[in-house]
Parts: sequence; structure tokens; C-alpha cells
Amino acid sequence: MIEPKVITPDIVKKHGLSDEEYQKIFKILGREPNFTELGIFSVMWSEHCSYKSSKIHLKKFPTTGTQVIQGPGENAGVVDIGDELAVVFKMESHNHPSFIEPYQGAATGVGGILRDVFTMGARPVANLNGLWFGDFNNTKTKYLVNGVTAGIAGYGNCMGVPTIGGCTNFDSSYNGNNLVNAFTLGIVKKDKIFKGFASGVGNPVIYVGSKTGRDGIHGATMASEEFDTATEEKRPTVQVGDPFTEKLLLEACLELFKTDYVVGIQDMGAAGLTSSSFEMASRAKTGIEMNLDVLPLREEGMIPYEMMLSESQERMLIVVKKGCENKVKEIFKKWDLDFAIIGKVTDDGIMKVTWKGDTVVNLDVLPLAEEAPVYNREYKEPAWLSDVQKLDISAIPEPENLNEVMLKLIASPNIASKRWIFWQYDHMVRTSTIALPGSDSAVIKIKGTKKAVSMTLKCNSLYCYLDPFAGGKLAVAEAARNLSCSGARPLAITDCLNFGNPEKPEVMWQFVKSIEGIAEACSFFDTPVVSGNVSFYNETQKKGIFPTPTVGMVGLVEDAGKVCTQYFKKEGDLILLAGALNEGAVGNHYGLGGSEYLREIHQIKNGLPPLLNMSFEKCIHEFCRTAVENGLVSSLHDCSEGGISVALAKCCFGEDEQLLGCQVDLKEHKPWKLRATDEKIRKDALLFGESQSRIIISTSYDMLSNLKDLAEECKIPLDVIGTVGGNNFKIEGLIDLPLIILNNVWENAIPNHLK
Repeated sequence: MIEPKVITPDIVKKHGLSDEEYQKIFKILGREPNFTELGIFSVMWSEHCSYKSSKIHLKKFPTTGTQVIQGPGENAGVVDIGDELAVVFKMESHNHPSFIEPYQGAATGVGGILRDVFTMGARPVANLNGLWFGDFNNTKTKYLVNGVTAGIAGYGNCMGVPTIGGCTNFDSSYNGNNLVNAFTLGIVKKDKIFKGFASGVGNPVIYVGSKTGRDGIHGATMASEEFDTATEEKRPTVQVGDPFTEKLLLEACLELFKTDYVVGIQDMGAAGLTSSSFEMASRAKTGIEMNLDVLPLREEGMIPYEMMLSESQERMLIVVKKGCENKVKEIFKKWDLDFAIIGKVTDDGIMKVTWKGDTVVNLDVLPLAEEAPVYNREYKEPAWLSDVQKLDISAIPEPENLNEVMLKLIASPNIASKRWIFWQYDHMVRTSTIALPGSDSAVIKIKGTKKAVSMTLKCNSLYCYLDPFAGGKLAVAEAARNLSCSGARPLAITDCLNFGNPEKPEVMWQFVKSIEGIAEACSFFDTPVVSGNVSFYNETQKKGIFPTPTVGMVGLVEDAGKVCTQYFKKEGDLILLAGALNEGAVGNHYGLGGSEYLREIHQIKNGLPPLLNMSFEKCIHEFCRTAVENGLVSSLHDCSEGGISVALAKCCFGEDEQLLGCQVDLKEHKPWKLRATDEKIRKDALLFGESQSRIIISTSYDMLSNLKDLAEECKIPLDVIGTVGGNNFKIEGLIDLPLIILNNVWENAIPNHLK
């Protein structure tokens, strides 16, 4: 790269800065920035790093609680789990890179989120991934699915961190922008949590890890703009990962954390050396003097602009106590990692960077880190919303052959088995995994204790498209329901807020309403937001994605020996339904609005999302947790996409390919009529409607009385609807299929699409 001698308006524009933003830079500096300084402002003031369009709305989230040790603002959130231990977790998007180069984009997304967690002092123990792809009619979908899953497996497996759950979804709105949301959770002792502070005047600033190359330059800026027909040209802004080096870096950092040498530490993620140095200095209200002559480089002829903006992976910036440099060096050299003292902490609040004897950066830290533009962008309800919320159920023919509908629905990519994807991941490494991928939530045992941690990712983006406020609430509620089904008490969430162009008022409205919905539900369920990420500009050629505010929730199980999964366990067990069969159906299109049934069977994406009664939902959570704790149930599974019929089928598809049929009769429990009226419920609404707060339970006859007492205490309906056993999936008078055929269709749907 050749450094231009003059900063022209065209150069400023290519850096993603508006005229107003450039004038603000000029005012802060009192002069023109040089090329390197312009690049630094560009990445630090990008949407990806500064949250300039989202910051004012993110303040609506509840972020504190008795369980919260560290909320938003650090590399990851930290929550107390007792026994002097804490969980550290965060979710980050790597959407744009994964669309351009799916293998490396997804791989480095995993690598980056791992570093966010272990830079806090925690050993990563579990990964989850939220993936959204286009439909299989799109020619690029197969390529992206194969590349992304291979990238996740290639990085996570090599790191020795199990990938134990997540979600994978498909819709045509993602044809031009797939989403890759990476989640990592780690365990740390409460007295060994490290933060990103450059404190202590005179303390050395140390670079460790891999060498710096030209990969990933302006990755943060690229992630803050729409795609167009020239998207493929952005490949140089995608980082290249090396999981074997990251594994060495992880072990070296964990060894370092056992000492008392560390003052502050931060990984070099988006914006690389620039963001890590400026953020560490700004948190501590200090400055840094840095010398790029000693920076470990892997390419010749690199200039300061490239060194400061490179997003090469597997690198950390550490501030240690003065006098400990050689001891720290010994640790990193032992692990065969680069080590360089590149600067020191100062008290003047200035970032001064030199190269070959010249000062190439001379910037006040706080204005750059804290005075990025903050936009209160216009937002308004989309004019098209009222039309897509309309749904005339009477105009939709009620199917005659429900067996055929069930087979087609179970093969929907959103419902079908994701085994082809998650069996590429190592989910048993470290031998702590209790609940394997596929159940309502993933669970790991905390070694050295009786406890376990449950975690899940949730978002129904079609709900959010139809009503983002309701969709945000429903994502939190379902996540808490999933954890409660495992026996866990929900603790807190991390989020990944994926949206289109925030400069469009309709997109900004979706964003604001989603946040308000999530915030209301988090406050109600006492699950504060402790970390997260915003990903805007998920648009290609002016077509944006469905709003996708992914919720990652973590919960605590006090006794790991009592964890519950969704699968039927024993022939002869009773099957029960907890919760109203079709609550709120009249006002909400019989639970069919925004359903997978309408999308897959009728190609309709209309209606209102299911109603949510949060007080009743909370009672359901309490009922589930108490039932698990007291050993009253064999399995618990919530009803979500596909309704009660799909929920029952997934209970039949057990672990280790065990199949247990079911014989269910819904007619004994008033399913044909609404609770509040004499109106008859349609068969498709009964079977495939997605009314909320409903749990499928299996238990022995001996436990029935105690379970009914608990349901009465929690004030929830509980009905026996059938028994476990046989070779068929049978809902009396409605569906009767050989279970092996139903399972084969479910299991092979995605592999068949990928052939």
C-alpha cells in the first residue's frame, strides 16, 4: 500500500466517513489527520466499533442484578454461579465476513469470541452458534452452509472447546446476507477476573500471539456498510484464522493469569491494534507511547496504516507490572508465541505512535474513543406492516390429508434435524457435556462442583418481521422456557442484534421495537443483558434481512444429576400437556400467525405472532424447574415452531437414534373448542399453531398425583394426553404414521438439500 500525500474528499468517503464526521475530526484535532490517523478514526467511529446508531437505544436494557459481576462495556459479561465461581459469556456476529468467505469468516468468528472470553481470565468450556441462511432455491445457500459449518468445526474442534448447541434457520430474506452469531461461555474464579485497562504509568505494553499481516484491514468498516455487486472484491478484508496458534495463546494466557503480573489485557479483534490500545487507554484514562518498529510482522513493506488497522487473528495486547517483563516473556516463548514490548503507559492521555523515528499518530485518546458521533436516527413503523399482519384464516383451505402435511412440515429446513451440521462439531471434548446438541438447551457440568450450566440461543425472525416488539419478548421467553425445561434457573443474556440499514427509518423502527421487547421481558424474568453485539447493514442491493435479535441465555442447575432433556425415555410413560392448548387463539389467528406451517405449507408469511402472557409464562418456568428438581418428570419439551404435533414428534426422536412412538388423544381435553367460546378450532390450528407457554411432559404413572398437585400450586392447566410406546406416531383421528418413516424424513431433509 502507498500512503497518499493528501487526504482528499474521495479518500474520506472510501473510509466510510461522512462530511460532517470528517469536520468533527478536524475540529477535535485542530488540523487535518494524516493517513494513518484517518484510518484510525474510520474504524473507531465505524458502526461496528462505536455503536453510533444504536448506543442511545441499548441503554434501555436492564444490565444489573445481584448475580451480575460485569455487565456491558468489557470484553464479555460475567455472572456469579456460587462456589466462588463465575461464568463469562458473550455472543458476536461475523456476518459480513462469512458471506464473502464462509470458511474463514465463520472460523475467525469462533476464534474472536473465544478470545473475548479467555481474555477475561476464563477457560472457555462451550461454544454455541446461531446461523441464518437463505432458502435452498438460492444457488449460494449450499455453498454457504457447507463453508460456514466447516469453518466452525475447523476452528472449534482444533481449540478443544466443545460446540454443544445453537440454532440454524433458513429464509429467503437471508439470500443476500447470511448470519453467523458465535457464542462462547467460560468458567473463572471470581477473584481471577481480568479486564482491559492500560493502568499504571510506566507499565510496559506488550504484544503477544501471531505476527501481523495485511489480512482483515478495514474489516470493521466493511462490516458497517451494505453489500453490492462488488461484494466479492471485499475478500481481503476477511481475516485468516489459525486455531492451533490460538490454542497456544489460550494456554499461555491461562498460565499468565495464575501470576500477579497482569494489569490489563485485551484481544485484538475488530480494528486490531487500534481498538485494543485505544479502548484499554480510554478505560483507564491514560495514554500510550507505542513503537511500531518492534511489531512482529509476517509481510514485508507494511506501513503504519496497515499495522494499526490489521485484523490478523490470534493476537493480544497486555499491560503488565513494570519489572515483570522477562517473566512474562518466558511464558509466551515457552508456548512458541511472538512477544514484543511495543510501548508503555503514560499519564498524558495521548496515543503517540512512532515508526522509523517519525511520529505517525498523535491523538488524544478520550475524544477518539468516547466522542464518536451518536445518532438518534429517525424511526417509523413501516407502511407495509399493517398489510403483512393481516391474515384471513378462512381463505386458507384446511388440509384433508394431515399425514402428508406432517411429513412435509417435519422436513422444513427450520424444523428438520440439524444433525448433519452439529455432528461435524466435537461436542464431547473436555467430557463435561451433559445434554448433547438437539435438545431444548445445551448443558455442561461444572467440574469440582455439583452444578451445571444450561445455555440456549433463540430468535424467530419471522415473528420479529411481523411484530418486532412481540418477537423480542418471545425470544427471551422461549429461551427462559428452554432453560427451565432442563431444570435451570435463568441468570442473564447476551444478544446479537442483526438488522438491515439503520439509515432507513423502517429498519430503525424494527431495531428500537425489538430492543424494547427484549428489555421488557428481561426485566420481567430477571435476566439482565450483560454483553452483546449489534450488526447493522445486513443488506445486499437494498434488500435487507428479517430483523434477527438473537438472544443467548445462560442458566444454573444446582444439581447436575437432575438435568432433564426433551426425549421420551420409557415405554408406558404418560404424556401430559402443561399449559393452555390454544390460548389466545381468537385474537391471534388461532396461533397460526407467523407459523412455520403457513410459511412451509401455504407459502404465507403473514399474521400476528403468538400472544405471550408473561405472568403465566413465569408460572410455567417455575413448574418445570420444580418438577425437575423433585424428580417428577422423565422429559420436558416446549412447543414452538410447528406446534404441538412437531413437539411430540421431536420427543419421539431420542438420543442415540432411539425411537419411541406415542399414542395421543387430544379430543378428551377440549382441543376442538376454544376455552372462551364455543367456536370450533381448525385441525391445522390445533396441530400446528404455535401458541406459547406449552410443555410436553413424560412421566411415570406413580408421579402423576404429585405432578398434578404441583400444577395446581403453580396455577397452570395440566392434562394427560397419551402414552409413550409403539412403532407409530399417532394423534387419534388426525395423524397416524410409522415413526421410522417420520424420523427418516426429518433426519434426511437437510442432507438431501445439500446433495
